[in-house]
Amino acid sequence: MPRGGDSTHFGFRQVPLEDKQVLVDDVFHSVARRYDLMNDLMSGGLHRAWKDVLVNTVNPPTKSTRPFSVLDLAGGTGDIAFRVVEAGGPATRVTVADINPEMLAVGRARAVERGLDDAIVFTEANAEALPFPDRSFDAVTISFGIRNVPRIPAALVEVHRVLKLGGRFLCLEFSTADLPGFAALYDLYSFNVIPALGRVVAGDAESYRYLVESIRRFPRPEIFADMMRAAGFARVSFQQMTGGVVALHSGWRL
Repeated sequence: MPRGGDSTHFGFRQVPLEDKQVLVDDVFHSVARRYDLMNDLMSGGLHRAWKDVLVNTVNPPTKSTRPFSVLDLAGGTGDIAFRVVEAGGPATRVTVADINPEMLAVGRARAVERGLDDAIVFTEANAEALPFPDRSFDAVTISFGIRNVPRIPAALVEVHRVLKLGGRFLCLEFSTADLPGFAALYDLYSFNVIPALGRVVAGDAESYRYLVESIRRFPRPEIFADMMRAAGFARVSFQQMTGGVVALHSGWRL
């Protein structure tokens, strides 16, 4: 376990907390252009259904002319942003904040290809120190990214700060499979098949081994819900999907 608050686990290795961001950056530098393809292969396409649940829960207004502003954290490739803009009306706008410039470059190019660059802004930013004013956004989302933030409590406080009163935070993240037989099968698949896919498709087995290991280190849903409450969120809840493999966490700024 981390000692004295100055170290953390990177996968199953213990490293100084200040070094974790560098290691996470290295992972995503190497996999940026194959990231969405690998998501399809790793989840059998299920990540699309999970993200649909997230976007449906955001529920961007389709007819209102009042601006609806969403911040998507760690969403550099634009996957969630595109879905939110396409689901919402003409007043829906998304700001994508990601610490990784390679991921952002992929997202910007895709936004231009889709003709959505007028509705989406891509910003290089650290989730622990967001460069946005207080009460700026109607909703904040993060999809499979919170576990890679070195100081999660600091990021949660920042999310709460930039939300408008009445705004909602939605966090989609991997969790721990609860069904005994399924959990064993899931571990076998995760630790053997996913790194092999990473080696073949992205030329990087080690990065995907880290991604699998980081899932196992992420707090259980009940513990993460307590972390959200400690950051100031109200009406905190979570919804588990696919046998507990994924959880959608929700909290409001009230």
